[in-house]
Order: sequence, then structure tokens, then C-alpha cells
Amino acid sequence: MKHVDYQLGDDHKFTYDELIQTLNEYINKTLGEADKNHVFDKTINNPKVTGIAGDVIEQSILGYQPDSDQRPDILINDVPYEVKTTGIRQPDRDKEEYVAKEPMSITAVSPDKIVKEDFDDSAFWKKLEHTVFVYYLYDSDKPVPASEYRRFPIKGYQLHEFNSDDKEVLKNDWTIVRDFIKELQDNYNDYENEYPRISHELREKLMYIDTAPKWPHPPRFRLKRTVVTSIVQHYFENKNEDLKNKFNSIKQLDDLLHSFTLKYKNKTVKELLDIFNIPYEDEDKLNKAIGEKIVIKMFNSEASKINKIDVFYKTGIIAKTICVTSKGERTEDMKLFGIDFEEWLNKDTSFEDSFVYDYFMNHQFLCIMFEENETDNIFKNNKFLGFKRIAFNSQFIETEVKKTWEDIRSLIFNNKLVDEINYKNGTPVINKTGVLSSAPNFPKSKDHQIFVRGGGVDSTEKNFILNGIRMYKQYIWIKGKSIVDQLKEYQFI
Repeated sequence: MKHVDYQLGDDHKFTYDELIQTLNEYINKTLGEADKNHVFDKTINNPKVTGIAGDVIEQSILGYQPDSDQRPDILINDVPYEVKTTGIRQPDRDKEEYVAKEPMSITAVSPDKIVKEDFDDSAFWKKLEHTVFVYYLYDSDKPVPASEYRRFPIKGYQLHEFNSDDKEVLKNDWTIVRDFIKELQDNYNDYENEYPRISHELREKLMYIDTAPKWPHPPRFRLKRTVVTSIVQHYFENKNEDLKNKFNSIKQLDDLLHSFTLKYKNKTVKELLDIFNIPYEDEDKLNKAIGEKIVIKMFNSEASKINKIDVFYKTGIIAKTICVTSKGERTEDMKLFGIDFEEWLNKDTSFEDSFVYDYFMNHQFLCIMFEENETDNIFKNNKFLGFKRIAFNSQFIETEVKKTWEDIRSLIFNNKLVDEINYKNGTPVINKTGVLSSAPNFPKSKDHQIFVRGGGVDSTEKNFILNGIRMYKQYIWIKGKSIVDQLKEYQFI
């Protein structure tokens, strides 16, 4: 670590032992218990004040007043550190496994400055090189006013530095943004009008970061929610697997995938299982779930799923096995994620600040492509074609995804959500428990590209209640035709 001379007051300076001793005193105490300087008082007249948790950590625990200067928050043994107070959530109350509440804002994307910077001396890296993460548990299933943060407990902290592999990924990402801005400035007289392209055109090329909000609002660099979650889970020892075949950019990933295609293209599922010694019980009952396991073996990994490999998780890449006809047509509807209704019930949450927007903006599908065997339609005989890596375009997100988001919220907020009886050939369906089969009138696939479908075995699993309606856990799906249409826009890697 290099020691530097920053003009900071003594209240911003700590020895390592002083900082550790100070923070240790507050582990498992609530933010309210930690607030000796009465920071929460400002929430009395301003219930929507933002950043209250960070203000408590800085002003009541560490004892300094924040400012907007471009300099580190504190010095630890004369080394500059940025303090980042980070909300975490516990999706399953029975497991001590945490995820990041949201992406982490780093610093402004300043076009006139970034084009003159090198990575190691950039404002971006100076904010990330040495960081103190302080974690508090957002212990609520629904949005709360700022004053309610006083009951959230502080769960831990760490002095964090990215390892050399992660630094290289961040450098590549940052360089892509800088070089793109340089290209705009060099090639357009009215280059500022081109800045809206930064967010949507670079999205597929960036691994760990994004930029938000979109122009004309001044955007900031952010660590993706998945990257922050990985850091959190490493701290709490819920670690994903590191990859032996490392890659530090999307281009390097694509090069690896292309080499796999050259080696294994046109081999059947059965042949690939034998090549990689993947065990199975009945070859005639093999299904698409085995496709992901095959690709994991291509990467020389023992992980159970792609997103259990750290670099894939951080990058937001989700593996999906796609089976198409010889003409590239038809595939099944695809389940994406379970709905957490917390933010859907918050009238103050905008679409751009929602989890569903973040999911579609910051995840990509690594599509493992197989051609159906049209003779017997048995999965083991399907042939491997290669890979396509797709990201949802902004127009699709702003139209189809937003339509579903708004329609769901309209049903909930206008008390139009009802439980509809399912019919077959004009007759009510009776499930195996003898109860009428029914489902909420959420957006369905006949009217929406992005739709909702519940998941459960029988009516005894309808444990969730919304607007007085008992229902299964609800999931967001995408229509198979929509996937096929988007696949046609992408070439094989």
C-alpha cells in the first residue's frame, strides 16, 4: 500500500487497531442504538431522506462529518479508504445467507475527465482500491421510512481490496467506457448528444459494472448487485467456486466459448455425457437440465450450476439450455425468477429503481444451443450447436417488461387482483386434493411477452397471501417465441 498525504482532519484518521476496536463495539447493535449523535432526528420531518444508514456509520460511529469533496473518507495508517455502508437482505430466514440490497454507486461518469485518465490514477479506482464495507441487515419484507432504519442491526464490516483478477476485470470494464467516450468525442461534433448510447450500447460488454441512471441525468459508475452480493457472501463465508479457466473480459469469455464450439459442435447430448463422464440414471429421461452440467464440465469446474461459479455470478450470466428445430424455430417458455413483492407494493419505487429492471438490464443469458432430433425427439440425441450470449435490449425492457411491471402494480393498487377458476373444455378443473384449481389474474402469456405463473404441487402450498388471495409463489416467465425472436438477432459465438 502506498502512503499518501491527504488534507483530512484528525477525526478522519485512524490506526488499524482503533478502527477495528471502534467497529467491533457495534456488531449486532441496531443503527438506532449506534446513533449517539442523533442523526435519526432529521427523519422526523423528512421521512424519505436517503442514505441514513451511511450517515449513522460516518457521524455517530466513526465520528466525522461527510462532505462531497473528491477525496477519501478516512485514512487508516495513512492509507486512504472509502467507507461504503451497504444494506444486505436475507431471502431465506432459515439460512444465514445474505444478498446485496442494491447495486453500489461508486463515482460519477465524468466524460471530460475520464478521457484524460489512466485506470490506476482514475477517480473510479481511487474509490475502489481500498474500501471499508459496513453491512447492515435490511430486516423488513416491505419498504420502510427512513426512521425505521433505526431497528436494523449492523452485521459486520471488512477492509476490502480486490484481488488481481478482479482488478483486471474492473480495469477492462472501465477502459471500455473510457474508450467509447473518447470515440464519441473524436467522431462527432455534437458528441454530447451521443452520450445516451453509453449505458445501453456497452451493457453487453461490461462484466462487473454498469452506468446509471441514463442520460440526460448525470450517470454514475456502479458495481452490479451481483458483484456486491459476491463480496458479501465471501465475507459471510458463503463462497462460490473460483474458475480454473479464467477470463477477465467478455471477449476472453467469448474466445473460450468459441473454442468449446470448435471442439464439440454436432456431438449429441449422449456423446458429451460420455466425454465428460457425467453420471445419469436413465438416458431416455434426460432433459434440458443436463445441458448446463455439460458446459460446466467444459470449463473444468465441479460447480452444481453456472451461477455457483464466482465470475459468472458477478457478471450476471445465467445459463439456459435452448432446443430449436433445424430451422432455428420454437422453444419452450422460460422461467426467470421468483417475485419478491416487497418493492412491487411500494408506490414510491420507480420502474428504473426496481429489481425487475435491474435483472433484465444487468443479466445476460448464455444460451446453450441444441438442435432437436426430429426423428425421435429424444433429448439424448439432440446435437450441440454452440453458444449465443444475449442481453435484453432497452426497447424490450422499456416496453414489454415495463408493461408487465405496471399491469401487476395496477391490479394490486386498484384492488383488481382476483382469484380466477381454471377451466378445461368449459369445465372447472379440480386438483388432486379435491379443491377447485385457481390462479390470480396476473399477466398471462396470451397477452404479455413477460408473464407471471405460480409454482407449486397442490393447493396446500398456497402459503402466500396478497390482497386477501392465497396463492403459490409467483414467478416471472418469458415467452418462448420472444426468446427465439431475440436469438435470431445474435450470431453464434
